Formats: sequence, C-alpha cells, structure tokens
Amino acid sequence: MSLPSEQNWLILNNLITDLHKKGYEIPKGINPEMGLIRSSISSYKKDPSHPDLINGLAKAEMSLNSIQGTILSIAENEGEEYVDHWLDLFKRAMKGEEVFEFPKSRSTFLVNTPPGLTTGRINLKVPLAEERVQEIAEWNGLIIEFDDDVTVALHGDKPDLQVGLKEMGSFFLEE
Repeated sequence: MSLPSEQNWLILNNLITDLHKKGYEIPKGINPEMGLIRSSISSYKKDPSHPDLINGLAKAEMSLNSIQGTILSIAENEGEEYVDHWLDLFKRAMKGEEVFEFPKSRSTFLVNTPPGLTTGRINLKVPLAEERVQEIAEWNGLIIEFDDDVTVALHGDKPDLQVGLKEMGSFFLEE
C-alpha cells in the first residue's frame, strides 16, 4: 500500500525530472532534500507506531509541501495547462489514489536493528568462512548477523564499526 506522502514524493520527483529535461534549473538543495524525505517515508513504513518515525514523517511532509511550492512556481513557466496536469496528480494522490508505482528495488532494509547502534552491511562476491568475520567482529565488539552466505550485517558503535569494516575490506576483493 502506498501512503499519500509517498505518492506526493513520486509525483514531485517526476515533475522535477520533467522540468530538468525541459532545461529548467532546479535549486541545488532540493535533490538532497528529496533523498532525505524518501528515507523518512521508508523508515516510517517499516514501523508506523514509533513516535520518532511519526515525527520524521510529519517533518518530511512539511518539506514536501515546501518543495512542491517551489517546483510548481518553476512549472508555471510551462503554462497553466502544464501546472493543472500536475496539480490534478497531487489531488488524486491526496485522495489515496496510486498515481505512480515505485520501481521494485533490489535493496533490502534491515529490520530490528538494535537501538543506539550503527549498522553496516557487506555484500561479498563469494561466500567466506564465518570464522574470519566473527573473529573481526568479536575483536571490535560488533554484533554480527549473516543474512545469507554473502551478506553480512554488523551492528556496533560507529568508531568500532568503521574499524571492523576497514579490516573486512579485503573480503570485497576475493573471488
């Protein structure tokens, strides 16, 4: 199921893309902000009952509204009919209609990440012996989870995680 804010994001993203293709300059801070908004929406969908994620979604929706105003003012240069088309899409999304579909992502997100810890994920080219990774994880005080033979999730304090990931860097090169 798609949230109205998710649909608004998709519509706005498509509008930004269309305007960019037409040669309009999009203000510099908008694309990074769109990425943060997308992350907030995705996080909220994973746990809609978490108070921090509810607040994050509310902030994301305010940012979306602000960006929407900016982008629609740029779109006015294309004419009233062009703006009306996009406004109609926004109205349909607010009514709960799915206007655009998110492309299927190959990325997966870790659920139940331990609170207060930083998480890193490694995708290896070939499977490796668990003992090698476990040794580095234990040495650096990291929690380790094997999703499958080539995907490893590590949780820990950020400095420890960074050191552990650097030590595992050679695993990326193995074939």
